[in-house]
Amino acid sequence: MLKQRTIKSIVKTVGIGLHSGHKVELTLRPAAPDTGIVFCRTDLATPVEIPATAKAIGDTRLASVLQKDGARVSTIEHLMSACAGLGIDNLYVDVTAEEIPIMDGSAASFVFLLQSAGIEEQSAAKKFIKVKRTVEVRDGDKVARLEPFFGFKLKFTIDFHHPAVDKTGQELEVDFAETSYVREIARARTFGFAYEVEMMRELGLARGGSFDNAIVLDEYRILNNDGLRYDDEFVKHKMLDAIGDLYVVGHPLIASYTAYKSGHGMNNALLRELLANEDAYEIITYADKQQAPRGFAFDPQAAFA
Repeated sequence: MLKQRTIKSIVKTVGIGLHSGHKVELTLRPAAPDTGIVFCRTDLATPVEIPATAKAIGDTRLASVLQKDGARVSTIEHLMSACAGLGIDNLYVDVTAEEIPIMDGSAASFVFLLQSAGIEEQSAAKKFIKVKRTVEVRDGDKVARLEPFFGFKLKFTIDFHHPAVDKTGQELEVDFAETSYVREIARARTFGFAYEVEMMRELGLARGGSFDNAIVLDEYRILNNDGLRYDDEFVKHKMLDAIGDLYVVGHPLIASYTAYKSGHGMNNALLRELLANEDAYEIITYADKQQAPRGFAFDPQAAFA
């Protein structure tokens, strides 16, 4: 049986919120089978728990933001991406502010935290959402699509007319039956343009942004002294975001995802469109690991090799 996973022990870290610049304490705790991934604002007078679901995403302008009863947890996509990449089904995420810490701007720090806690299989079958027919959303020339596929494959195309980005790949296709999330995707950092950062700071945003947690570009070049981690780091980060955005559907997707210039809003709209059409998907489990798509039947500890 392909089983659900959680972590073995509690792990903690401290960071800053990308937009608020405020210190944030983050605690990851094991959760029972069928709990899902649940975020908890422990700093509030009455703590609020917000399960990560497509319908709980209430704001997508600068990040994927969970909202419930007036409480918010922002910038969840990098942590959710790490959970998807390692096959974590059940987890409690306690935060002491409304933003998940940005860490180094990628999912690598969250992968490390989950590794440090240890990954544990549970005595319950892992549930998957198998896409049965094509579902698509469009916004002008932007497109996001899910299609039937035996596994999990993504194709993402970005379109940034910038000299530094033009030198790198603006299109990437990854089949996770053949590619390691940890090695090939997790370290890709968020990026932004210097003029945008200045405008956002004037609006009280991006106060925690720095060269330590983002790739920053001026009109012509990358300003970070250490350059890029991957030759195609820009498009890989957009794929990293998409993996996290899609994981709020509640279970791993068995599907092919294709996107052109998509972002948090379109990714969430795509999930809502899928869930609104009950004939487009089904919930399945695998009693025999050998029957599961190869990309899911991996040893979670081997993912760190």
